[in-house]
Amino acid sequence: MSNSLKDQLLNAGLVSEKQVKKAKKAKYQEGKEARNGGKEIVDHSKLAAEKAKNAKIAKDKALNQQQTEKAQRKAVSAQIKQLVEMNRLPKDPDGTAYNFSDGKKVKKIYISDEIIDQLSKGRLCITKLGDQYEVIPLPVADKIAQRDESRIIVKNEKTEQSEQEEDWYADYEIPDDLMW
Repeated sequence: MSNSLKDQLLNAGLVSEKQVKKAKKAKYQEGKEARNGGKEIVDHSKLAAEKAKNAKIAKDKALNQQQTEKAQRKAVSAQIKQLVEMNRLPKDPDGTAYNFSDGKKVKKIYISDEIIDQLSKGRLCITKLGDQYEVIPLPVADKIAQRDESRIIVKNEKTEQSEQEEDWYADYEIPDDLMW
């Protein structure tokens, strides 16, 4: 009593004798061609396994790259936070309101008149840390801009003309009650 898969399929009526002979002949022909013609026998299950393996490797590589980029962004963010916290200038709640734009919104911080003057001359900048705005020196702002340009909100350009104008108006006294 043969208990092969072929016999079981025949007994169950799932295949006919003609189909069994046809499959046997096709397999014999493949083997014969492989022996005589040097043709490789294509194993579809091996190809599918190889394809699945390559897809998994590509997926893992992409996921690893995403995790690496996320870790780099987190490290840069931590560096920027540290730079701002170590170099920020104090705000003055009783000081003058300084209005500036952040995207399409107009924001306001209260700082001293001296800091406002330094901002207008381009020696200080305003950066965003979380949902707060901080005033920092220009060299620190340049370091932050190297890491993430979008964090610098206000950066006025230094001009030689403003330096020359300072000297020109140095002889004139500005009244204390004048507000711009």
